Amino acid sequence: MTFNPNNCRNESEVESKLIVSYLLPKLGYTPDTWHQEIAFGNIRLDFLSFATQVIPIVVDADSPMSVVMEAKHPKENLDRHLRKLNRYLTSLSIRYGLITNGKEIRIYARIADDIQLVFKCAGQDLETRIEEIIALIGRNTLKPIKNPDNLELEDNKINLVSPELISEVPVKQNNPAPAEREQSQISELEQLPENYPVKPQVKSDVTVPQKTQNTMKIIAVYHNKGGVGKTTTVVNLAAALSKKGNRVLVIDLDSQANTTFATGLVKFEDEEQDDLKDNNILQVLQSEDFFSIEEVARKSNFCNPEIDVIPSHIDLMQYETELNQLDYSRMILIQKLAEVQDKYDIVLIDTPPSLNFYARVALIAADYLIIPSDLKPFANQGLINVKDFIKKVNGFKKQIGKKPLEVLGVLSCKISTNSKFVQYSLPKRREAIPKRYGFEIMDSVIYERDDLAKCAEQFQIVGNMEIADPISVLDFKPDCIASQEFEMLALEVLEKIGKN
Repeated sequence: MTFNPNNCRNESEVESKLIVSYLLPKLGYTPDTWHQEIAFGNIRLDFLSFATQVIPIVVDADSPMSVVMEAKHPKENLDRHLRKLNRYLTSLSIRYGLITNGKEIRIYARIADDIQLVFKCAGQDLETRIEEIIALIGRNTLKPIKNPDNLELEDNKINLVSPELISEVPVKQNNPAPAEREQSQISELEQLPENYPVKPQVKSDVTVPQKTQNTMKIIAVYHNKGGVGKTTTVVNLAAALSKKGNRVLVIDLDSQANTTFATGLVKFEDEEQDDLKDNNILQVLQSEDFFSIEEVARKSNFCNPEIDVIPSHIDLMQYETELNQLDYSRMILIQKLAEVQDKYDIVLIDTPPSLNFYARVALIAADYLIIPSDLKPFANQGLINVKDFIKKVNGFKKQIGKKPLEVLGVLSCKISTNSKFVQYSLPKRREAIPKRYGFEIMDSVIYERDDLAKCAEQFQIVGNMEIADPISVLDFKPDCIASQEFEMLALEVLEKIGKN
């Protein structure tokens, strides 16, 4: 069978037409020696192939030699996925990883706690280079490395394979500095992995530059369509980020106060016992000189480690017009967050599902934006409004000398776990987002799962009262799939904002 990269129009076709129909058979792997969509804890691999049949599947230092294969959309930049591939190979002690978008094929090898590029070629050259790939990761040629963590370096190169196996993607003639630019593209390992004599400078390129001072990152979570999992995303992402050592502040800017409920701050049954009425985000926005972030923020034991939460209140609704008429109102949150920039690493802002004043305040204050969406028709159509809203907000941010919002992407959220839907419909819906609306789609997916509902429904009995006592899914059931999904989301967010 031949391979034509032009036949791969999306990620699923890269998987089916390149990896399943062409590469795996060419490399000698039979259906009983490779597995698709396989998970190890919070790691999910597109493909994992073994030199010998393995049942049950075990991946460790003593397991048979194996190869990870990751497929990406033809428009995806592979550099953006190198760090993730690095984590796959090093965490699972796997020697080789292949990553491709159909237009380019790369192979990386694990060297101790890092990965090195071994092979690279354009998709159109695959058939002429297939023997070189077979020599590296073919089923019959794959051999274990002895003492992989103690490889000897010779002339600053890793002595793994002979130089004639290294290939390069042709550089365009109009590239003013082909050699330098091509090498930088190889070295900028941002998410994925693999093999050959590359100078060991690559590791320093992978790390995030050290900062001399704390840089607080402010992330708004917004969609003008309700019911897309916004609050679930905010509170469980906050928990996941906190568990990774970040000092997290959550701000609830929605008058429905769902995040305030979800983080367990509503400990009363009767409005006469309401202890949030006079000390919430409304007071923060109403006063220039009083009600600082530190005064209003409350500790929440919703997760461990604890997070700080600025609660919302139903009263927000009636004061919107008044606040909107104040010249300084859009700037207050920026000013007050600046006062606590050394206290928090990450601020997450939950927003109302509308184009109102509070949503505008959140986006003006934020550095980054996550757009959760169930990818259904109304939510997708709402992205047009979101895009226009961002444009207007950025216009205001420019006037006040603030950088424009950086959109981290559309987060697939509240997604059905029906196998047919996940296999056939979900990929098409995800591919439609960048094509139709120009937003990047995030790698992470948050599925609709029972554990997410159950952890939010926890309660405690105080006297004769049943008081809501929700906890994060990561504390409710740390090893469940939903917890793993939020851990992966936290890693993706940290990587994108430069906090990993």
